[in-house]
Amino acid sequence: MSRNFRRGSKEWILPLWVTAAACAATKTLRGSSFEAQQSLVVPEEDMSINVPVTSAALLAHGDRAMAISHCESGAVLDLTRGLEIWVYVQWLEPIHSSEKDLRTDSKAWLKIDAGMGVGTYGAGGAICISAFARELLEENLRPLVAKDKQLKLEVVFPRGKELAERTSNSAFGVVDGLALLGTQAEVQRSASPEQLEKTLHELRRLCRSPAFRGTLALVIGANGFDLAHNLGLDACPLIKTGNWLGPLMVAAAEERVGRLLVFGYHGKLVKLAGGIFHTHHHLADGRLEILTALAVQEGLPLQFINALMEFDTIESALIFLEGRDFELARRLWKRLVLRVEERSAAYIQRYGTWTMLIGAAAFDRKRRLRWAGPNGVKLLDQFGLKLYGSS
Repeated sequence: MSRNFRRGSKEWILPLWVTAAACAATKTLRGSSFEAQQSLVVPEEDMSINVPVTSAALLAHGDRAMAISHCESGAVLDLTRGLEIWVYVQWLEPIHSSEKDLRTDSKAWLKIDAGMGVGTYGAGGAICISAFARELLEENLRPLVAKDKQLKLEVVFPRGKELAERTSNSAFGVVDGLALLGTQAEVQRSASPEQLEKTLHELRRLCRSPAFRGTLALVIGANGFDLAHNLGLDACPLIKTGNWLGPLMVAAAEERVGRLLVFGYHGKLVKLAGGIFHTHHHLADGRLEILTALAVQEGLPLQFINALMEFDTIESALIFLEGRDFELARRLWKRLVLRVEERSAAYIQRYGTWTMLIGAAAFDRKRRLRWAGPNGVKLLDQFGLKLYGSS
């Protein structure tokens, strides 16, 4: 099945536009004429998609090629909408038959580098790319690369570093630009009713499985989901949530979940502490106001309370507090996760009488599991997890 891209009809994730440019550049490097539409195969989705590319050309002495595309991810992902993408390709030294390690490594034929504006794990680290995005590139480029050749691919987002400052990338150890993330071709509308329905279906499926043991984790966002797996939280069913946290909590209670862990970056969890259970920024924010109210309740000195309102982000407020008085910062964030637990319990009681234990756990900008409420600590103990800095 082939689908044509039409503005406003389908909204494809950033890695699809990178792959389209990569294919156009590689075909140009092989001597083919430019094609404004690239037909891409989507792994495991039984479809191909025609994605437009702006231009492609040979560079220097003809040993490198470049292609440009422009991301059209739709109104939902306004950060990357219209993002210009440059992809450079060149052949590396041929793979010789004596180089057994290269011949037996199925990934050796493709080298993917992060250029300017593309996120890496730490300065100078590996490119931040999801398994789906890597597979998408490999699936579509493999037919274009001879068995004895290696292709080097460099991705550049000219405005990537600037745009990344408007994300929470640094909270997940990603620096210098935008990450190549995604688990499916089509943009998942985290704020849409359709996405909520899909997530509810997945929640019910997991809870009704014979293998379900009563513990479920709601994990906020793709980066949080990745960290949850790395920490070992996938010992229980994980549900990656968008912005509809309230309805998912109620659905978990309806499915007789006994223990629910809410896991996420502190910048998202702070909204729950303020009683905001649909977290999309278009609907409500008030994060710094919520944090300031919590600081008043915790009894922080007035000079710190006044300072909190001057910051633009929760992250900068945390850095400020930890730099001035680490113990006060620890107290404030412990109150935050406690309030998340309290507000969440009160929220589900609006819709029924359940005994579900709700715990909250938050990680910081360095991907460290830093804070948990009393119930969150109990649930983390189930997985043998300790908070950073605890004995």
